[in-house]
Amino acid sequence: MRASIHPLLRRLLHETKGGGEIAEAAAVLPLMFMILLGIFWFGQAFSIYGAITRAAQLGSLAGAMPYCATCSGTSTIAQGETNAASAVTAALQASRLDPNKAQYPNPQPSLNTCGGGPAISCAASGNAHFCIQSPIQMTDPATGASGVCGISVSFRYPFQFWLPFTSLNKQQVWILASSRVRLEHQ
Repeated sequence: MRASIHPLLRRLLHETKGGGEIAEAAAVLPLMFMILLGIFWFGQAFSIYGAITRAAQLGSLAGAMPYCATCSGTSTIAQGETNAASAVTAALQASRLDPNKAQYPNPQPSLNTCGGGPAISCAASGNAHFCIQSPIQMTDPATGASGVCGISVSFRYPFQFWLPFTSLNKQQVWILASSRVRLEHQ
Protein backbone atom coordinates (compact mmCIF):
# COMPACT_ATOMS: atom_id res chain seq x y z
CA MET A 1 0.00 0.00 0.00
CA ARG A 2 2.84 2.35 0.80
CA ALA A 3 4.33 1.87 -2.65
CA SER A 4 1.12 3.02 -4.36
CA ILE A 5 0.80 6.27 -2.30
CA HIS A 6 4.34 7.49 -3.03
CA PRO A 7 3.91 7.71 -6.87
CA LEU A 8 0.50 9.29 -6.37
CA LEU A 9 1.97 12.05 -4.14
CA ARG A 10 4.86 12.58 -6.55
CA ARG A 11 2.46 12.96 -9.48
CA LEU A 12 0.23 15.32 -7.47
CA LEU A 13 3.20 17.52 -6.53
CA HIS A 14 4.40 17.59 -10.13
CA GLU A 15 0.98 18.67 -11.42
CA THR A 16 0.61 21.56 -8.92
CA LYS A 17 3.80 23.33 -10.05
CA GLY A 18 1.85 24.90 -12.95
CA GLY A 19 -0.51 26.64 -10.54
CA GLY A 20 2.39 28.33 -8.77
CA GLU A 21 3.70 29.69 -12.07
CA ILE A 22 0.30 31.13 -12.89
CA ALA A 23 0.11 32.82 -9.48
CA GLU A 24 3.62 34.24 -9.91
CA ALA A 25 2.74 35.57 -13.37
CA ALA A 26 -0.46 37.12 -12.01
CA ALA A 27 1.57 38.94 -9.36
CA VAL A 28 4.47 40.04 -11.60
CA LEU A 29 2.79 40.97 -14.91
CA PRO A 30 0.83 44.02 -13.63
CA LEU A 31 3.98 45.38 -11.99
CA MET A 32 5.99 44.79 -15.15
CA PHE A 33 3.27 46.45 -17.24
CA MET A 34 3.33 49.54 -14.95
CA ILE A 35 7.11 49.76 -15.25
CA LEU A 36 6.94 49.58 -19.05
CA LEU A 37 4.15 52.16 -19.13
CA GLY A 38 6.21 54.44 -16.89
CA ILE A 39 9.25 54.07 -19.14
CA PHE A 40 7.11 55.01 -22.15
CA TRP A 41 5.57 58.13 -20.55
CA PHE A 42 8.82 59.39 -19.06
CA GLY A 43 10.40 58.84 -22.49
CA GLN A 44 7.66 60.96 -24.03
CA ALA A 45 8.29 63.72 -21.47
CA PHE A 46 12.04 63.60 -22.15
CA SER A 47 11.40 63.78 -25.90
CA ILE A 48 9.24 66.89 -25.43
CA TYR A 49 11.89 68.40 -23.16
CA GLY A 50 14.51 67.92 -25.89
CA ALA A 51 12.25 69.41 -28.56
CA ILE A 52 11.31 72.52 -26.59
CA THR A 53 14.89 73.09 -25.42
CA ARG A 54 16.04 72.93 -29.03
CA ALA A 55 13.26 75.34 -30.03
CA ALA A 56 14.37 77.83 -27.36
CA GLN A 57 17.98 77.54 -28.54
CA LEU A 58 17.02 78.10 -32.17
CA GLY A 59 14.86 81.06 -31.17
CA SER A 60 17.63 82.74 -29.19
CA LEU A 61 20.11 82.14 -32.04
CA ALA A 62 17.70 83.63 -34.59
CA GLY A 63 17.10 86.65 -32.36
CA ALA A 64 20.82 87.23 -31.78
CA MET A 65 21.79 87.64 -35.43
CA PRO A 66 22.26 91.20 -36.75
CA TYR A 67 19.78 92.22 -39.42
CA CYS A 68 20.63 95.77 -40.39
CA ALA A 69 23.94 97.60 -40.05
CA THR A 70 22.39 101.06 -40.50
CA CYS A 71 19.19 100.58 -38.47
CA SER A 72 18.71 102.07 -35.03
CA GLY A 73 19.06 99.72 -32.05
CA THR A 74 15.36 99.50 -31.27
CA SER A 75 14.22 98.38 -34.71
CA THR A 76 17.00 95.77 -34.82
CA ILE A 77 15.97 94.49 -31.38
CA ALA A 78 12.30 94.32 -32.38
CA GLN A 79 13.21 92.45 -35.56
CA GLY A 80 15.36 90.05 -33.52
CA GLU A 81 12.48 89.34 -31.13
CA THR A 82 10.12 88.73 -34.07
CA ASN A 83 12.61 86.36 -35.66
CA ALA A 84 13.15 84.57 -32.35
CA ALA A 85 9.40 83.97 -31.95
CA SER A 86 9.15 82.75 -35.56
CA ALA A 87 12.06 80.34 -35.08
CA VAL A 88 10.57 78.92 -31.86
CA THR A 89 7.18 78.46 -33.53
CA ALA A 90 8.74 76.74 -36.56
CA ALA A 91 10.84 74.42 -34.37
CA LEU A 92 7.83 73.43 -32.25
CA GLN A 93 5.74 72.76 -35.34
CA ALA A 94 8.56 70.68 -36.84
CA SER A 95 8.49 68.57 -33.65
CA ARG A 96 4.71 68.23 -33.96
CA LEU A 97 4.08 70.31 -30.86
CA ASP A 98 1.43 73.01 -30.68
CA PRO A 99 3.06 76.45 -30.17
CA ASN A 100 -0.24 77.80 -28.78
CA LYS A 101 0.12 75.54 -25.71
CA ALA A 102 3.38 77.25 -24.70
CA GLN A 103 3.18 79.80 -21.89
CA TYR A 104 5.42 82.27 -20.12
CA PRO A 105 7.55 80.61 -17.45
CA ASN A 106 6.28 80.92 -13.90
CA PRO A 107 7.90 82.82 -12.24
CA GLN A 108 8.99 85.02 -15.10
CA PRO A 109 12.74 85.62 -15.38
CA SER A 110 13.87 88.98 -14.06
CA LEU A 111 16.79 89.99 -16.28
CA ASN A 112 18.37 93.44 -16.38
CA THR A 113 18.69 95.35 -19.62
CA CYS A 114 22.07 95.72 -21.22
CA GLY A 115 23.76 98.69 -19.60
CA GLY A 116 22.31 98.02 -16.16
CA GLY A 117 18.77 99.25 -16.72
CA PRO A 118 15.67 97.88 -14.99
CA ALA A 119 14.41 94.34 -15.59
CA ILE A 120 12.66 93.59 -18.86
CA SER A 121 9.26 91.89 -18.56
CA CYS A 122 8.16 89.03 -20.78
CA ALA A 123 5.21 91.00 -22.10
CA ALA A 124 7.54 93.66 -23.54
CA SER A 125 8.15 91.48 -26.61
CA GLY A 126 4.45 91.41 -27.45
CA ASN A 127 4.44 87.60 -27.78
CA ALA A 128 1.75 85.80 -25.81
CA HIS A 129 3.45 82.40 -25.63
CA PHE A 130 7.21 82.88 -25.41
CA CYS A 131 9.17 85.11 -23.04
CA ILE A 132 11.68 86.91 -25.27
CA GLN A 133 13.85 89.44 -23.46
CA SER A 134 16.38 91.54 -25.36
CA PRO A 135 18.86 93.15 -24.87
CA ILE A 136 19.73 91.61 -21.53
CA GLN A 137 22.85 91.93 -19.38
CA MET A 138 24.99 88.78 -19.59
CA THR A 139 28.30 87.73 -18.13
CA ASP A 140 31.14 86.91 -20.53
CA PRO A 141 32.12 83.28 -19.78
CA ALA A 142 35.74 83.87 -20.82
CA THR A 143 36.48 86.92 -18.66
CA GLY A 144 33.63 86.99 -16.15
CA ALA A 145 32.93 90.61 -17.11
CA SER A 146 29.31 91.70 -17.29
CA GLY A 147 29.50 93.96 -20.34
CA VAL A 148 27.99 91.49 -22.78
CA CYS A 149 24.51 92.01 -24.22
CA GLY A 150 22.31 89.07 -25.11
CA ILE A 151 18.85 87.69 -25.74
CA SER A 152 16.85 85.28 -23.62
CA VAL A 153 14.08 82.97 -24.85
CA SER A 154 12.13 80.98 -22.27
CA PHE A 155 8.75 79.28 -22.06
CA ARG A 156 7.05 76.27 -20.54
CA TYR A 157 5.11 73.51 -22.25
CA PRO A 158 2.44 71.23 -20.72
CA PHE A 159 2.70 67.44 -20.56
CA GLN A 160 0.13 65.04 -19.14
CA PHE A 161 1.11 61.64 -17.76
CA TRP A 162 -1.15 58.60 -17.95
CA LEU A 163 -0.04 56.13 -15.31
CA PRO A 164 -3.08 54.38 -13.78
CA PHE A 165 -3.03 53.55 -10.07
CA THR A 166 -0.31 56.16 -9.38
CA SER A 167 -0.29 59.74 -8.19
CA LEU A 168 0.89 60.81 -11.67
CA ASN A 169 -2.25 59.59 -13.42
CA LYS A 170 -3.67 62.41 -15.55
CA GLN A 171 -1.39 64.94 -13.85
CA GLN A 172 -0.26 67.87 -15.96
CA VAL A 173 3.34 68.96 -15.49
CA TRP A 174 5.06 71.97 -17.02
CA ILE A 175 8.37 71.41 -18.77
CA LEU A 176 10.58 74.51 -18.84
CA ALA A 177 12.81 75.55 -21.75
CA SER A 178 15.27 78.43 -21.59
CA SER A 179 18.16 79.69 -23.68
CA ARG A 180 20.40 82.77 -23.57
CA VAL A 181 22.73 83.83 -26.36
CA ARG A 182 25.11 86.76 -26.78
CA LEU A 183 23.95 89.32 -29.36
CA GLU A 184 26.09 89.33 -32.48
CA HIS A 185 27.49 92.57 -33.92
CA GLN A 186 28.31 93.33 -37.55
